[in-house]
Amino acid sequence: MAEFPRKGEYVFVTEKRIFSGMRPTGSLHIGHLSVLQNWVSLQAEYECYYGIVDWHALTTGYDDHLDMNALIQEIALDWLSVGVDPQKSAIFVQSNVLEHAELHLLLSMITPISWLERVPTYKDQIQQLGKEEGKDLSTYGFLGYPALQAADILVYKADAVPVGEDQLPHIELCREIARRFNFMYEAIFPEPQAIIGKIAMLPGVDGRKMSKSYHNAISLTADTQEIQTRVKQMITDPARVRKDDPGHPEICVVHQFQQIYNPREVAQIETDCRAGKVGCVACKAHLAATLEELLAPFRERRVYWQEPGRVERILREGRERAHTKAAETMREVRQAMGL
Repeated sequence: MAEFPRKGEYVFVTEKRIFSGMRPTGSLHIGHLSVLQNWVSLQAEYECYYGIVDWHALTTGYDDHLDMNALIQEIALDWLSVGVDPQKSAIFVQSNVLEHAELHLLLSMITPISWLERVPTYKDQIQQLGKEEGKDLSTYGFLGYPALQAADILVYKADAVPVGEDQLPHIELCREIARRFNFMYEAIFPEPQAIIGKIAMLPGVDGRKMSKSYHNAISLTADTQEIQTRVKQMITDPARVRKDDPGHPEICVVHQFQQIYNPREVAQIETDCRAGKVGCVACKAHLAATLEELLAPFRERRVYWQEPGRVERILREGRERAHTKAAETMREVRQAMGL
C-alpha cells in the first residue's frame, strides 16, 4: 500500500507535463474507469497535475447548492483507490490554487467571444441543459468556461492533455489562446497536444447512458452484492426466452461489458450465445465475477485512504506542488504583460 510521500521524495521521470481534471459532481462509476486507468499509466511518462475542478462544477451547477467539500473528498478517494499515486502526481483542488483564476482573467482579456461561442459543447449544453431541462446558462461563467479550462492547462505549461474525442475542440481552443498570447506578448506557453485514450463507452444497466441520475450505474465502490444485483438488472436479448435459444449479442448490454472486461473470451462467449450454448444467467454470473475481481482491489485501497486526515494531507501537499509551478508561470505572465 502506498505511503505518504515525504519532502524531497517526489520523483518526476520526465520534464514532459500533463494536466487533467474532473468536476466533483458525485462519486464515480465504472464508466469513468478507463479515463482514470489512462491517468495511472501516464504517471510513468509525464509529470502529472490532476485537478479536482470545483469552479467548473459551478459553471452549470451554480444554483445546485452542492456540498462541495464532501464531493471533493469522494472524488479524491475514487482517484486514489484506482491508483493515482500522490508520490508521482500532484492531486489538488482547483480553487485552492488561485493562479488558475488569475490566468483565466488575463486570458479572457484576449479571447474573442466568437471563439467561445463556436465550441461544440457550448452549443450542445445550451440545447440539452438550457432548452430541454430549463437550466439558465446565459451566464458569463458558462460562456467563458473553455477559457478557464485553457488557464487550467496553461498555468502548468502542460505539453499534453488526456481527453476523449469530444474534448478535442477544447484543446484546439487552448492551443489558439496560447498561440495568441505568445504572439501578442512573449512565447511563454507550449501549445498542448491531445492524448486520445481508449475510452470505454459503457451503457448503464438499462441500456441508456450510464449516469447516477438515471440510477443505472455501477459505482467504483460497489461491493459484491451490488455488483451482482446490477449485473442481474442488465438488459439482454428480449427474444431469448430459454437458455438454449439462439442469442443476438449485438443488442445485449451484458455483451458490451464482456467486450471490454473479458476481451480474451468474448469471441467464444459470442459464438456460444449465438448457438444457444450459454444462457443469459450464466453469462451474467461470469461478468459479475470479472467485475468483482476488477473492483475488489479498489475497495481495499479505499479503506486505507479513508483513514482520517489522509485525503486532506494529499490535497494539501498536492496544492503546494501545484502552486509552486503555477506561481512560477504567473510571474512570467505578469512580466510579459507589463503588470
